[in-house]
Amino acid sequence: MIVAESKPIEEIKEMIKHYKKVLILGCGSCVTVCLTGGRKQVELLASALRAMKKAAGEEITIGERTIPRQCEPKFVDQTIEEASQYDVILSMACGAGVQGIVDRLRKPPVLPAMNTTLLGMADGEGNFREVCLACGNCLLAYTGGICPVARCAKSLINGPCGGSQGGLCEASKVNPCVWQLIYSRLKELDMLHVLKDMSNKRKWPVHPQRMLKEDSGIKKEQTKGA
Repeated sequence: MIVAESKPIEEIKEMIKHYKKVLILGCGSCVTVCLTGGRKQVELLASALRAMKKAAGEEITIGERTIPRQCEPKFVDQTIEEASQYDVILSMACGAGVQGIVDRLRKPPVLPAMNTTLLGMADGEGNFREVCLACGNCLLAYTGGICPVARCAKSLINGPCGGSQGGLCEASKVNPCVWQLIYSRLKELDMLHVLKDMSNKRKWPVHPQRMLKEDSGIKKEQTKGA
């Protein structure tokens, strides 16, 4: 999932200081799961901003809404009429969500209330770790299902650097060396031989990429412009 965290309240306050009518729009997908941008967080942010404005003797109208996904046009389109009544939209979604709204609604302006941090998975409630960079050229078949691009501090794809000690990454001193994990996993599966096949598999896609769904299936296009 895409993991994001809320921007500091003072930064948000500064972004909206010139607006009198603000629609806070939450996202019911990834940021709801990671407990940062769902309906509850929309309510908390709205309450905090109202309190800050009241304490400063300033008037503000804040609307609250959460849609299933801000990156999907059919859900964004459901907000068109309501959004037109506000001076600005404060999006509590990832960067894709913010841009998803911009693509569909030319007005009002859309501001991010979140910082998009990583593409990862949960170790436990409230604890998420980066495991994928969405690089467009997956090598997991050759690395035991463990991604060296995302989980190596140097994104090394041909084996470990010379700095790892005791199975730990030299850059963090806490995170395990991902190549130690890969080696141990492949050895456990009796698949060490696949490492020999990955040396020429890495391709660097041209960004931004697009994926087009057609009758014949899903086709991926590499483009130099949106």
